[in-house]
Amino acid sequence: MLLVLCFCAASLACARETDAPVKYSAYLFVYFTGNSSDGEAIRFALSRDGYHYAALNGNRPVIPSAEISDKGGVRDPHVTRSADGKMFYMVVTDMKSSQGWNSNHGIVLLKSTDLIRWTHARVDVKATFPEFARIDRAWAPQTIYDAEAKKYMVYWSMHSPDIPRDVIHYAYANADFTALESAPKVLFHHPAGKSCIDGDIIYKDGIYHLFFKTEGDGNGIKKAVSERLTGGYALQDRYLQQTNRPVEGSCVFQLIGEDRYILMYDVYTSGSYQFTESTDLEHFTVIDRSISMDFHPRHGTVIPITEEEYERLARHWGTPL
Repeated sequence: MLLVLCFCAASLACARETDAPVKYSAYLFVYFTGNSSDGEAIRFALSRDGYHYAALNGNRPVIPSAEISDKGGVRDPHVTRSADGKMFYMVVTDMKSSQGWNSNHGIVLLKSTDLIRWTHARVDVKATFPEFARIDRAWAPQTIYDAEAKKYMVYWSMHSPDIPRDVIHYAYANADFTALESAPKVLFHHPAGKSCIDGDIIYKDGIYHLFFKTEGDGNGIKKAVSERLTGGYALQDRYLQQTNRPVEGSCVFQLIGEDRYILMYDVYTSGSYQFTESTDLEHFTVIDRSISMDFHPRHGTVIPITEEEYERLARHWGTPL
């Protein structure tokens, strides 16, 4: 079922189908805020420089979770711009944490041409694919354009009592971005059999960098790299977060017009967020003193947007401070 919601960016390194330039001038931060019914919903914030963010709509949800999800709540929103620049794709975890951490088995696919009106489709992985009939969680989906396949790849982690660890899987979305074309395949599993969640892929200099959380084993951010999008990832077995506290929900994005990258993540046990900066995706420096937000996000995504898109969102949801 599709519902049109009417209310009165992957990274800059993502491969494109066309060479037509898009002039970016600002950033959109898509996030959720916590484990309450109100917190498990999609929210938007804007930034001019990638460092200072202001929430839209008074930090209230911009899409009603109850209307797009089976569970009545959504988490871990990820948004990307289509390769031709004409569409936005968003994916979220279909979940309410109050029902338990082993209670969900679906994700939601959304699409929009203007970042305001969204259609959605629910994907119940457990019900759709018999080989995954025993999964008890499907977490933190993301989308990236596969230039070789000319399709959009959705990837997320899944857990099953049969194999008690979280493994990152992938599947291609159909042309309408309303379903998955075939059963998920393994994208990456930890060579030591550890759980991996919150995968986040960015492409730089011919290499795909897959950032992920070591769930239940250090609870930090590590990275695996490959020359292929859909496999062959080699673990770089070291933590990249710049704190001793547990973290999750990493997002990497490139600053507009610069060879600098932001790695941000949710320091979830302390209710804070940390921003770090890098030029090589190997060494990261904390830049928290340069960051300001008038909200407290959980796992989210930042993408570049145009001036027209910035103004449209600001007009629709209220000019940010």
